[in-house]
Amino acid sequence: MTPLPSLGLRARLLSAFALLCVVTAVAVAGGLYVLARNEILRRTQDATVESMRDRLETLYPLRTLTPNQEELGMIAATASDNDSPAIAIQGETHSPLPLPPPGGMRPGIRGRIPDVISPKLRRMVAEGRTAWQRVALEDGVWLIVGMPLLVAERGAPTRPSGIEVYAARSLQSEQRSIDRIAWLAWLTSGAALAFAIVLALLATRGVLRPVRELGRAARLLGEGELRTRIAVRGSDELADVARTFNNTAAELERHVAQLREMEADARRFVADVSHELRTPLAALAAVAEVLDEEAAGLPEPAGRAARLVSQETLNLTGLVNDLIEISRFDSGVAALALNEVDVAELVRATLRARGWSDAVDSDLPAGVTVRLDPRRVDVILANLVGNALRHGDPPVSLRLTADPHHITVEVRDHGPGLDEEVLPHVFDRFYKASAARARSEGSGLGLAIARENARLHHGDLTVTNAPDGGALFTLHLPRPPRPTDGAPG
Repeated sequence: MTPLPSLGLRARLLSAFALLCVVTAVAVAGGLYVLARNEILRRTQDATVESMRDRLETLYPLRTLTPNQEELGMIAATASDNDSPAIAIQGETHSPLPLPPPGGMRPGIRGRIPDVISPKLRRMVAEGRTAWQRVALEDGVWLIVGMPLLVAERGAPTRPSGIEVYAARSLQSEQRSIDRIAWLAWLTSGAALAFAIVLALLATRGVLRPVRELGRAARLLGEGELRTRIAVRGSDELADVARTFNNTAAELERHVAQLREMEADARRFVADVSHELRTPLAALAAVAEVLDEEAAGLPEPAGRAARLVSQETLNLTGLVNDLIEISRFDSGVAALALNEVDVAELVRATLRARGWSDAVDSDLPAGVTVRLDPRRVDVILANLVGNALRHGDPPVSLRLTADPHHITVEVRDHGPGLDEEVLPHVFDRFYKASAARARSEGSGLGLAIARENARLHHGDLTVTNAPDGGALFTLHLPRPPRPTDGAPG
């Protein structure tokens, strides 16, 4: 499953600041909006109730508790004003509906007051309580206030007279005020968001600058620039990180310098010892050659010893030569002696010189010419074929392929192949596939030298197990274009 892409630190900080600001602004603005809206409506309701109560007090004492429709109309007229039409109701009888004022802009509620009064409101007013409700009509929101006319008799508790007065008041001006408050709340939230983004940009710039410097320094350190350091600013946590990085880089530089010095000493020691051994080994090789020739005429214990000395002298000579060759690669003095070579002829010469022509199945197309160092390629091929013959099972095959840009030489055997844990270490120096082997037939440097020679040609040497069994070594070498006639070479 492909992981989802992650936002960068800058984007996450900006998002966090913006989200925090939006949540805070919406919460504050929403709270203020609700408080302001409730306060505006409460004041309007209180003012309407108080005004209506003042007008109805002029009706006391009531002339009759069973008014006719005309008398109900007079009560309604007393409770009305230009902005608040009213009706009076007793039982199922109500006063005539109020007429719209001349030039009035909102006549709709006047003819519908009885219809918009809810049963709950009527029930509350009939119980002797002042109550109100808000209704939304086509021409806006209206406040309906219901108030009972009470009868107060001497020595008796106050009781409803059965006459109910309902007044309607438009809340359009209040709604405009509420809408204005909502618009201001949104405007404030937007301004707060913009301000938060600006603050977030400034904050992220201050926070991310040292982080970017740390990332750049870590990248340079990983590329080998061990002298990389970070300027320490301030005394906060980021400054502590910078100081820690500088201390770590300094320690790493010191340890790497020590390791390089030790490695250089080791290489120098190997090179010096190898060169110093060449002279006595040359003498030993000459003596061993004489002993080998005379071994057949010596008594059996002496003859066996002579042959053993001769063989071990040859092995030691090969090891010293391999060490000298490796030291040249390590010191960077190994060089190519390039020639235009027919690769098929070079392979045949390698096999013929070592008596392997009949032991190897070759597929060598003619006409493959490459500019390379014949001696070093001969060393590569000799190591690959020799290993296949010694450690693999027959048949051993060698196949040459080429295209305009590369040549490939594959050497494989048909043995059991290599263990998976051995494959990554095949080209390591002195690597032994089995720790139980005290020593091997070769120096343990042959494949390492072969790969170094391939890389010296800007190629490579790889190994895998063939699908049908056996180890498969593949040599890749570039095939640079031949210079055209008359062009500088």
